[in-house]
Amino acid sequence: MFSRKRGGPKHVRATDAPPSEALKQSLAAGDDSPPPEFGPWDASHAPGDVQRLDLGSLQIPAVDGVEVRVQANPDGAVEQIVLVDGESALQLGVFAAPRSEGIWNEVRAEIAEAMAGDGVSPQEVEGPYGVELTARVNTPEGPADVRFVGVDGPRWMVRALYQGAAASDRGREGRLGEVLSGLVVVRDNEARPVREALPLQLPKEMTEQAQSEQEAQGGQTNGTPV
Repeated sequence: MFSRKRGGPKHVRATDAPPSEALKQSLAAGDDSPPPEFGPWDASHAPGDVQRLDLGSLQIPAVDGVEVRVQANPDGAVEQIVLVDGESALQLGVFAAPRSEGIWNEVRAEIAEAMAGDGVSPQEVEGPYGVELTARVNTPEGPADVRFVGVDGPRWMVRALYQGAAASDRGREGRLGEVLSGLVVVRDNEARPVREALPLQLPKEMTEQAQSEQEAQGGQTNGTPV
């Protein structure tokens, strides 16, 4: 559901929709604007004294009761991040974007188009980060609610996918919403194609632990819980 259009990416203009707080802070760099009240934050505005799991381009705050499930290859490169809290789950992704333009509007439209092609009728709703996309999709286990949230930042975009109770009722986000609002994005200085996934890597000690477990089990490590 997240693919590049033929002919290269098309950017929306900064005036097409109100920018996120993170993007507004980037555009206002150099003035005396206060930092945003909540994240996801760019690393330049992130508050200190918060314990976070450092995955490279994405730092996830530690919240009691939330299980972080990370799927990584044997080299420690992270391929999927899913947070679980009771009956709710939150899948996270972070992607390259232009410095002064948001891409969530376009990405959201493509997700909706893909869903419609599968016979799903998504709806746009207003949320704390702007326009979200909700839908009920068919899964092998039966119908399930999903909710996509996008946050545009300076040269990055966070895409969050709620599943379960938090997807059908925003009031049940609870601790998963707390994690999303506490994310920190660390964008490197490397020029990257728009929408390219930013590199995510397990901490060295976790990579070594996973490799040891793989050698002991004689199989591939998947869904490493954190």
